[in-house]
Amino acid sequence: MRAGLSGRNAADGAHQPPSHSLLMKLIHYSLLAAALLASPLAKAQESPKEEDFFKITRVSAPEGTLLEVGGLTMLPNGDLGVATRRGDIFIVQNPTSRRPFFRKFASGLHEVLGLAYKDGSLYCAQRGELTKMTDTNQDGKADLFETVYAWPLSGHYHEYSFGPKIAPDGTFFVTGNVAFGDEEWWRGESRVPWRGWTMKISENGQMQPWATGMRSPAGLGMIDGELFYADNQGDWQGSGGVVHVKKGAFTGHPAGLRWTGMPNSPLKLTAEQFYAKIDIRQKRDANGRMIKPENVVNETPDLLFKVKETFPEIQTPAVWLPHGVLGISNSEILPIPQGVFGPFSGQLLVGDQGMSKISRVMLEKVNGEYQGAAIEFRSGFRSGVMRLAFAPDGSLFVGETNRGWGSAGDANEGLQRLVYNGNTPFEMRTVRAMPDGFEVEFTQPVTKASAEDLASYSVESFIYKYHPVYGSPTINKEKHAIKGVKVSDDGLRARILVDNLRKSYIHQLTLDGVRSQDGTYSLVHPIAYYTLNNIPDGTKLALTEVSTKNSAAVTAAKEAAPATAKPATGKATATKPAAKGKPALQLGQAVSMAKAPTYDEVKGLLSRHTCLACHNAEKRQVGPAYKDVAKRGYTNDQLVELIYNPKPANWPDYSTEMPPMPQVPKADALKIAAWINSLSPANKGGAAKAASNPDEPKTK
Repeated sequence: MRAGLSGRNAADGAHQPPSHSLLMKLIHYSLLAAALLASPLAKAQESPKEEDFFKITRVSAPEGTLLEVGGLTMLPNGDLGVATRRGDIFIVQNPTSRRPFFRKFASGLHEVLGLAYKDGSLYCAQRGELTKMTDTNQDGKADLFETVYAWPLSGHYHEYSFGPKIAPDGTFFVTGNVAFGDEEWWRGESRVPWRGWTMKISENGQMQPWATGMRSPAGLGMIDGELFYADNQGDWQGSGGVVHVKKGAFTGHPAGLRWTGMPNSPLKLTAEQFYAKIDIRQKRDANGRMIKPENVVNETPDLLFKVKETFPEIQTPAVWLPHGVLGISNSEILPIPQGVFGPFSGQLLVGDQGMSKISRVMLEKVNGEYQGAAIEFRSGFRSGVMRLAFAPDGSLFVGETNRGWGSAGDANEGLQRLVYNGNTPFEMRTVRAMPDGFEVEFTQPVTKASAEDLASYSVESFIYKYHPVYGSPTINKEKHAIKGVKVSDDGLRARILVDNLRKSYIHQLTLDGVRSQDGTYSLVHPIAYYTLNNIPDGTKLALTEVSTKNSAAVTAAKEAAPATAKPATGKATATKPAAKGKPALQLGQAVSMAKAPTYDEVKGLLSRHTCLACHNAEKRQVGPAYKDVAKRGYTNDQLVELIYNPKPANWPDYSTEMPPMPQVPKADALKIAAWINSLSPANKGGAAKAASNPDEPKTK
């Protein structure tokens, strides 16, 4: 201890009483230390969340303005162009200020679902045409409306049109939704030319059909001069994803193949050729009525990447976005500009309408094809995320609508802004494929003790069925052994050796044991989904180069060791007295639950099995509220069967079908069913208890 704190005189070594001021300092330090020990600050702090780095703010709009946003674009002067599905176009001046000014630029358009700026004019995809809008007299309103190109319509409600996106040569890309059948209301149809297609349109109105296979291609994005799109889950679409749209590609939905015989089609694969090889399950019952295809549990299904061996025109997703995890109805694809959003510059953001969230995607090219990883980025928007646009200050405008389909947010519409505070979150910055596994690059250094421990990682792969059923369960799941980990000297990279990589499968990487070097925080988002279209060539690591330490194996060995014998207490072998007329029950024997589980007991299952993507206990979202399901009076077993094979006809006022979920273990499904039924009004207090639970999910 230093002399000044001990009260010892440095000159003669004589012991002296401390001065009054020193005594007060000692008392102050002691009280402060005691307060810190008693304070929550002395405990391990909770790891930061996404909202600690990216703040959602609302853009103030004039009262009565309905911003069901279908399109966003930044103008060269910093103004924001906003299109709504109700047919209005606004120019927002000073959009990043507290009091932006909205000026109506145009109105009376038909369900605008895209907006772009080029050479002083705005361009939008209406339901039936690409329209150019110009303010010729500079009074702030469009006075010249020109049809660049018009496409046929059948009049079906689902024939939405999206875009445009401007290509490097100045042409425009537009996509068209399919319609749905009359009797076969579940089956996507291309009733008129170019429904289910991507079209490339020149300024002078020349149209080149570009690619087909689209079902509901709401998300377009230009990445390094190339077109990508995001589709929605549905028939022939097991899950959403980001797809590279090459000229002449077939991306999977067969409806648009009807038009490949037309002279200007770049694709020659016909519907007849496709149907000769793939069962589209178009069958009738004994009464002559069409039978809706349902998921078949015990089958050997078609897989899109396997069908590509027969039809090489097929373009599989560069990155799958697992349904119910990274969205249910994917939308805008937007590159992050350089210098924006910190360590994520240059990567992609993908919105989702149903889950009111944004995911982050990292692409790389392997053997000439795009592939990469997807990870959660930011959730909690007030309505369905439809369109994205970066402002000059680096913030992100988010245009929203639920269009009556429902979404995780509580509102029907919205225009919000995502603002980065400049602090670096502890995240997986990127994930790269390696010949023997994956390399994860972090935004901050990791502790080697955690990152060199195999127990910090797990890898599982899966895929989706390619079939005419609405959506698909995850199938062919396989857990992969982690053979070793090599951490870079700077702690910013971990190369993970993974056994039995599966080409064309989605690999779920979970890094829930990795901790940051500063603060020992866990990752904000510890799970990434890598679509391994190709396994790269290169040098594989030798086991002598990697750490094979596995704390989980050591723990398991200890738990498996024989326990020290303990004296019998009688309690351990006691038999519970039998009730009259019932057999005796041994203590420790499995017992059926006497009462339904609480929300706290099932919320982990609801999250793990993606139930919360579409359902909430109390309110309607994409699917019905659980309390409304409980009112139907299903037994627990009936609810389990409906989880495995949903019946959309039971809920005709919901436009988005529930996909089959046979992958949910029956024990989990029964527990969820019992909780749902506890919300029935007949079960007094059940619903009230769920509603009052502060942890009750607020989003689907």
